[in-house]
Amino acid sequence: VQLQASGGGLVQAGGSLRLSCAASGLTFSRYRMGWFRQAPAKEREFVAAISRSGGSTLYADSVKGRFTISRDNAQNTAYLQMNNLKLEDTAVYFCASCNNWPCRSSINVDYWGKGTLVTVSS
Repeated sequence: VQLQASGGGLVQAGGSLRLSCAASGLTFSRYRMGWFRQAPAKEREFVAAISRSGGSTLYADSVKGRFTISRDNAQNTAYLQMNNLKLEDTAVYFCASCNNWPCRSSINVDYWGKGTLVTVSS
């Protein structure tokens, strides 16, 4: 199983980025998906989750209204659209697949992807 996150980079505050998570080696449509992040010297935290069909989503309060999680089961890919980025959004972002809903806790994670770094500058 491989979850490959991409799309990170350097962006100014107020800007936007879209992260992608390409999955292989698993039946993507059977898994709930989640995004997590880890800032320097901080613990990994939940960002957003999406159900298998994409019909249900869940967000951390810190990103609600700014970030949108989505998925394309035909392309085996999950996305995280990040708008109005803030300095505190700087972190390594990880995608994860879960067998249970919601995909918001490490306890529910079956597979982790390698992270992609998002740096927000002033």
